[in-house]
Amino acid sequence: MKKRTILLSLLFSLFASVIQLSAQEKQRRAVPAIDSINEVSREYIAKGRASGVVTLVANQGKVVHLGAVGSRDLESDKSMQPWTRFAIASMTKPITATAVMILQQEGKLDVNDELSKYLPEFREVQLKSGESLVRPLTIRDALTHTSGIVGDQVFRGSLEDHVKEVASRPLGFQPGTKWQYSPGVSVAGRIVEVVSEQPFESFLKERIFSPLRMNNTMFRPDEKGIRNLAKIYQPGEGEQDLVFAGNRISTFEPTDGPNPSGGLVSTAQDLFRFYQMVLNGGEFRGTRILEKQFVDLMTSPQIGDLATGFTPGNTWGLGWCLVREPQGVSGMLSVGTFGHGGAFGTQGWVDPKTETIFVLLIQRTNMGNSDGSDLRKDFQQAAVDAIE
Repeated sequence: MKKRTILLSLLFSLFASVIQLSAQEKQRRAVPAIDSINEVSREYIAKGRASGVVTLVANQGKVVHLGAVGSRDLESDKSMQPWTRFAIASMTKPITATAVMILQQEGKLDVNDELSKYLPEFREVQLKSGESLVRPLTIRDALTHTSGIVGDQVFRGSLEDHVKEVASRPLGFQPGTKWQYSPGVSVAGRIVEVVSEQPFESFLKERIFSPLRMNNTMFRPDEKGIRNLAKIYQPGEGEQDLVFAGNRISTFEPTDGPNPSGGLVSTAQDLFRFYQMVLNGGEFRGTRILEKQFVDLMTSPQIGDLATGFTPGNTWGLGWCLVREPQGVSGMLSVGTFGHGGAFGTQGWVDPKTETIFVLLIQRTNMGNSDGSDLRKDFQQAAVDAIE
C-alpha cells in the first residue's frame, strides 16, 4: 500500500511538472501585444471606423506584436482573435506575382514574354482609340498595371472565361505609356495555370502555402474557416453605426474560379510568413521559395517615372507597390518599402532597411481610400515608435 502511495505521488508530481512545463512553453511562445498599438485600434473602433482590428508587427525576423481588438461579428458579438481570417482582396496580387517568379526561376516563362504566347486571345487586342498597337502586351505590363487593360477585376465563373472576356475589352492606352490599376494580375494568374498545367489555387498551395505552412490562406475556406471569417461592415445611418456589407469580391461559390487579383482569405500570422520569406530574399526558416535575384526583380521599380495611384510617392514593382518618396501615410517608412493594400482596408508593408513588417487587418468598405487612411498611418507610426 505504501509503495502504491509513493508511486501515485511520483506520478502526480510528474504530471504536475509536465503541466507546468506546458504552461511555461505556451507562455514562452505567446507573442506580446504592445498596448500603444492596440490603443490605436481601440480609438478607431470607438469612432465607428472598424468593428475590429488585428495588427502584427515583426522586426528583424521576430514577431514583436500581435494584437486583436474589437469584434469580428457584431451581430453575434464574436470577438476578434489573432487567428481570425480576413478577405485580403488585392493583397493577393504580390502572391500571384511570386507564383510568376517561381515559373521564371524555372525557365518556364519570362516577364518580357508576350501575353499571346500563352493566351492566344490577346493576339487581336484593339485600342479604344482605333490606333494600332506600338508593341504587343507583355507579362511585365500585366503585373505593373501598364498594359492598357481596363475594367473591373471582380468576376463570377472560371478564371479562364474571365481572362477571355478581359482580352475582348478595348485597351485604354498604349502599353507601357501609363499606369492604371487593372485586372492585369488576373491575366498573369491565368498564365500560371497554362504554364504549370494545374489550377491556379493548386499551384499556390503546392509551391507557396504548404511549404511556408500558410495553412489558413486559401480562396475557398471550408465551413470552419467561414465561421472564423471577419465580417465586412460599412457606415450605417448614425455617425458611429456600422452595418453588414457583404463581400463583393468573392462569395466563395464552388463554381467561381480563383481571383488572382483579389480572392484570397488569410490571417496575420500567415501573411507574416509570406512577407518574411520575401524580406529574407526568398527563404523562410530553411524553406526556399525563390532565389534572391527574383525577389529583387519583383520588389524593384519597373515603370520608370510613370505616376501611380492610391498615395503620393509610390512606384510599382512586379505585383508590388513600392515607396519611392516617403510622405504622408508612408512618411515613417524607408525608401524601397514594398507592400500592398486591399479593398476592405487590409494593409501589408515590408521595410527592408529596418527589417520591419507591418500587417493591418480590418474588414470595412465605403470608407474612402484605405491605402491613405489615418488608421494605416497611426498604426504604422505607433509600431515604429514602439520598436525604436
